[in-house]
Amino acid sequence: MPAVSRRARENASKVDTDKVYPLEQAMSVLKGMRLAKFDETVEIAARLGVDPKKSDQMVRGAVSLPHGLGKSVRVIAFAEGDAAEDARKAGAVEVGSEEMAKRVEGGWTDFDIVVAHPAMMRVVGRLGRVLGPQGKMPSPKSGTVTPNVGQAVKEFMAGKVEFRVDSGGNVHVPVGKASFPAVKLSENAKAFLDYLVTLKPPSSKGHFIRNIAVSTTMGPGLRVEYLH
Repeated sequence: MPAVSRRARENASKVDTDKVYPLEQAMSVLKGMRLAKFDETVEIAARLGVDPKKSDQMVRGAVSLPHGLGKSVRVIAFAEGDAAEDARKAGAVEVGSEEMAKRVEGGWTDFDIVVAHPAMMRVVGRLGRVLGPQGKMPSPKSGTVTPNVGQAVKEFMAGKVEFRVDSGGNVHVPVGKASFPAVKLSENAKAFLDYLVTLKPPSSKGHFIRNIAVSTTMGPGLRVEYLH
């Protein structure tokens, strides 16, 4: 087994593993840890009461965080005409159609979010093999397939995050940087959770959100409670 670092031991000692923390207190504990030399990302993970193998229990969406993510997001847009111009003005790093699709098919994935006008899905549809495994395939449910391409680009660059449940029934979302004040981290996390509960599939029985934990990139997880 690899040796546990002194920092990891120190951080673990600050966590009460038997406790379920209020959100803001959990964020304060994270900020009080011995952090890495870079500005670590704070992430929230929720285990859901769904069966992702059932198509009617697939949970995915996108939510705007009130305080953003504290990082630059590279957004590309598949659009033509006025919609393409709107995407450029909104700050998309690349805008195009057929030629851009060929670049993606060739392995170009130097971007975080893909936004597409509905008319462009005839071009984007074939990119599922490349974009799907990376979680970047545009979808109406996540707000990345929309006629309002410019607005979507602006929202994702400002801190809108998209997510989907994984094969284990979990969702993971970044909610900011460790340098954020604890109150802003907790408000971002609550905005995500408030939106998440609205996505409970009708066929999902019992508790929808089973467990919640928050952590930094290099730190231990803390179980948190969600009051709504």
